[in-house]
Amino acid sequence: MKNERTYELVLTALFTAIIIIMAFTPLGYIPLVVINATIIHIPVILGALFLGPKKGAFLGFVFGFTSFINNTFKAATPSAFVFSPVLAANVVGVSGIFKSLYICFIPRILAGIIPYFVYLLIRKLLRSGQKALRIVVNAVISLILSVSLNAFLNRLLADKTNASAAVGLLAGAGAGILLFILLTILGQKKTSANISLSYAGLAGAFTNTLFVMSGIFILYKDAYANALGIAGEAVFDTIMGIITFNGIVEAVVAAIITSGVGLALTKVKPIKEI
Repeated sequence: MKNERTYELVLTALFTAIIIIMAFTPLGYIPLVVINATIIHIPVILGALFLGPKKGAFLGFVFGFTSFINNTFKAATPSAFVFSPVLAANVVGVSGIFKSLYICFIPRILAGIIPYFVYLLIRKLLRSGQKALRIVVNAVISLILSVSLNAFLNRLLADKTNASAAVGLLAGAGAGILLFILLTILGQKKTSANISLSYAGLAGAFTNTLFVMSGIFILYKDAYANALGIAGEAVFDTIMGIITFNGIVEAVVAAIITSGVGLALTKVKPIKEI
């Protein structure tokens, strides 16, 4: 028991150090031609899986705190105030303190909790004989990929012509079908952990993106529009563009890295189950 606690303490410190290093260096981002994919949430996801949701929530808090520091003291973008209670108080008043605290910390803390339970759910489905439920889950994930990839390509091919729209639609549909087939095949291997780890990575990345961007839209719509120099009615389209453009890339990257690193770590320490 003492050795287990010591191991978890060391692993927690290691993941914390990785998050801090990533947050304050370019190592936290992967350049992908058109965007930089954030990967700082990946140590949070892995920490949640191997240390449990409580320590995962702590690692998410660390992630949020590094975001607060970066956006408060660097303020590299006009919208940095949404992650900084200090800057937000100057932009929208006292209410901005609480709004930015939510956006800066809650999505990151949830990214350290939700992946753990997603992993357990998928593992349970894979081990069970509930084929219909597995098909529904696979279909939902595949549909999300299809819609997101379609929006991603439409944004990338900015000419908005019928040809580009057709490319996005066909690519999205094709990717969704292929993913559904792949998930169905992998799902037959009930002892396989890689598909569960991939789902956990996807869940963690999307949790961070969706809660951050929805929080910005609900709490900061007008201030966000003013910061970006766009009309208020254009905020929704801008946010959806970020979710489908950045979100899909970050989710795929998180799924790949979480699966690969997670499988390697399971050879040293099994995933903590409650």
